[in-house]
Order: sequence, then C-alpha cells, then structure tokens
Amino acid sequence: DQKGKHGSASPLWSSHLYSVTMLSLALITAPGLALVARAPAPALSAVRAPNLAMQLATPPEGYDGAVAAGIKKANMDAGKIFGLGLMSGAHIGFGAFLMLTVGGQCPGLAATNPGLQKIVAGAFGLPFGLMMTLVTGAELFTGNTAMVTTAVAEGKADGGQLAKSWLVSYAGNFLGSVGLAALVAAGGTLAASGAPVATAVAKTSLSFKQAFVRGILCNWLVCMAVYMASMAKDLPGKIVAIWFPISAFIALGLEHSVANMFIVPLGILSGAAVTWKAFLLKNLLPVTLGNIVGGAALVAGAYSFAYGKLGKPVPA
Repeated sequence: DQKGKHGSASPLWSSHLYSVTMLSLALITAPGLALVARAPAPALSAVRAPNLAMQLATPPEGYDGAVAAGIKKANMDAGKIFGLGLMSGAHIGFGAFLMLTVGGQCPGLAATNPGLQKIVAGAFGLPFGLMMTLVTGAELFTGNTAMVTTAVAEGKADGGQLAKSWLVSYAGNFLGSVGLAALVAAGGTLAASGAPVATAVAKTSLSFKQAFVRGILCNWLVCMAVYMASMAKDLPGKIVAIWFPISAFIALGLEHSVANMFIVPLGILSGAAVTWKAFLLKNLLPVTLGNIVGGAALVAGAYSFAYGKLGKPVPA
C-alpha cells in the first residue's frame, strides 16, 4: 500500500523517490564535473601579464597621456583653475602640517639619528597631500610646470594658455596654503612645538642660489611623481609613484614653493622672527624659479626629447 492512514506518502515510498531523484541529478551533472576537473588551470604568468599591462602605460604611452592631461589643463577655464588651485594649496598644506607634527617633533631622533628623522619627516606628510591633489584632479602649480609644458612642446597649447595655467594655479595655491596656515595657527595644535618657527627661520636663511638650486632638484622629483602617477592606471600604482619621490625630496632637504606657502607663513604666525618680505624675496621667489626649471626643463623638456617633438630631426 503506497498510502498511510491519512492519505500521505509512506516513509518507504518517500525514501525511494529521494534516491531516484539524487541518482538522476548525479547522472546529469557527472559529465560536466568531469570536464571541469580535466580542464587545465591557466598559468600564473598568463594571468599576471595582461593585468600588469593594463595597470601601467608604456613610456611612450605615458608621455602621450601626459600631453593629453596638459591639453586638458591648458583649456581649463581660469575660474576653475583658481578654485582647484585653492584646494590643492590646502592639500599640500595638510601634508606639510602632518610633516611638522610627526617628523618635526622628533628632537631626540634628530640628535641621535638625523638620517632616520629625515626619512620619518618625508614619509609622513607631503606624499598624502599630493595624493589628494592628483586623485581629486586639483590644480598644483609645480605639477603644471611639467604637464602643461608638454602640451606646449608638442604644439597642442600656446604660451598664453601656459601662462594662465601657471599664474592662476599659483595664486590659488598661495591663498589655499596661507588660509590653511591661518586655521592651523588659530587651532593651536602646534603651539607647543618649535618646529614651525625653526623651519621658517631655516628656510629664509638660505642664500638665493641655494634656494634656487634646491627648488630645481625638488620639482624634478615632484614632477616625476606626477608624471609617473599619470602612467599608473589604478590607485595603488599612483600611490607608489607618488610616495617615493615626494618622501625623498623632504628627506633630502629640498625646497617646494607650494609647501613653503604653508610652512613659512605658519612659522610667522607662530612667532618666528621672519618678515613677509623676507619670505617672499629670500625663499618663495628663488624656490619658485627653481621649481619652474625643474618641471619645465628637466621633466617636460627631457621627455619631449625622448618621446615627442623635441627629439625629432628638424626638417631640412
């Protein structure tokens, strides 16, 4: 009898039905499972190689990408450049703020192991400031000395557009950096630290020649960071491209005009015996000129020679 008292299926019949169902499923899926089991796994190198190619442009492609970025910056409206310049000035200011807070407050380490203290100062601060600028598309004067110059070198932008990009982003960076310095001074988080005062005095004590040459070397590294980051197609790649050159320029004691727009005013607002005139003429002017040479000649000019018009033979 297949039914129980109440007309429901008996346990024995249910058991047979379950067994038949499972056997049918096994017969249907077994061939597919066998094929999956026999399919060879792809070689690890075959998986990695395309991914690496997708994540990093080749050097010629990277230069073309830098030119494209320079064209976009050259065509940008002046008001937009200024607004994005304000943001970038604040970004770099935050990086310098962190640098002074961490690396600038290690007097014991500076006395016993000055090299390690410089590495600490470089690793914590300015790299994250540049990350914020590049990831969000803000306008940084020092980076524009290279990127927009590549567009000019390739005949894709003119001198007027170059001047607009440089001057307007510089003005935005200055106001953004000085404004953040005023907020930090008002907040008093570094009031008990001598780092802002000591750093402002040291930077305005350089000779014109020293500040100029340190500006050249600094923006050579900064623009290499910007240039290499533009070649990376994912965020981790951009971070690596930024981190090492930026931490290096701090550890090496070089001079960045936009970072100094925050550092020296913060020192002045914190009581440093430095005048605004001394800051502008003894530090900011020579450092800015050096930064222009480093970005425009040693990065934009060099790579245009390698991959662009400057390296092509002049027609007879």
